[in-house]
Amino acid sequence: MEFKASESRYSNIPYRRCGKSGLKLPSISLGLWQNFSDFDLFDNCRLLLREAFDNGITHFDLANNYGPPHGSAEETFGRVLQKDFRPYRDEMIISTKAGYDMWPGPYGDFGSKKYLVASLDQSLKRMGLEYVDIFYHHRPDPETPLEETMLALDLIVRQGKALYVGISNYSAEQSETAIQILKELKTPFIIHQAKYSMFERWVENRLLDVLENHGAGCIAFSPLAQGMLTDKYLNGIPDGSRASREHTSLNPNQVSSANIEKARKLNEIALSRGQSLAQMAIAWLLKDSRITSVLIGASKVSQLQNSIETLNKLDFAFEELQRIEEILK
Repeated sequence: MEFKASESRYSNIPYRRCGKSGLKLPSISLGLWQNFSDFDLFDNCRLLLREAFDNGITHFDLANNYGPPHGSAEETFGRVLQKDFRPYRDEMIISTKAGYDMWPGPYGDFGSKKYLVASLDQSLKRMGLEYVDIFYHHRPDPETPLEETMLALDLIVRQGKALYVGISNYSAEQSETAIQILKELKTPFIIHQAKYSMFERWVENRLLDVLENHGAGCIAFSPLAQGMLTDKYLNGIPDGSRASREHTSLNPNQVSSANIEKARKLNEIALSRGQSLAQMAIAWLLKDSRITSVLIGASKVSQLQNSIETLNKLDFAFEELQRIEEILK
């Protein structure tokens, strides 16, 4: 059945300018880190992407190694793009990354020009694209000179394979240096993708200041602390949850009694606000104007809708913020 996007898709989500660039992103973006692999039902992946776009989520975030297996999330997205989104390509911001292990040998990991250029070429083929809107270096490389990595990003823009570039998982100091190099090259660096949540606040120690000073945006990933900031773990680790499985991105040690107690107290505040804990956790990030967008994941349409409903209440009373800070100490 032919997909026709909702005519009201731009009435649901506010858009935020990415730093001082000309680009705006939806306040909530959809990440394909999980739930879009070869092991997930394609029809459900397609439904999630359609629902997101119909609600104004125009930004879809990928990486070369998202799956499993590596590359499968990009392939899934490419299939949906071809079937449903091809007429809407110019309304979308599509991002991908490279920097983690992707293929065997010395050229399939970290930050060399060889790896980054080859990886993006592969990503474009998997998605059926001529270019991506944002290309990120996924993590710092301790052995490759930062100048080489940034020159690779510069080359990718000049080749027309990406409109903008960004970095992810860089410290404040590393970000400062990378941004300076790209500014000298006149390459449009606009965004840092950082792990940020109520339970992981390292970005508040200088990184957000660095980005603001350079007119760059920040997009927060893992806003729910891999499920810890939902009602899922309020009573421990349930059977079938992410923390109960082997080879999961959530370490069961994170589901500590201390974190569970914090989540319970935060949940009480969320309920008093008329929100779920997950909604309040997203709203708490968006209270900072330096956060351009919050990157969510979803395996069901109901989860996606729950996240979008966050936008109905983004304001916090001073007393609420005080109570949250006391809990998070």
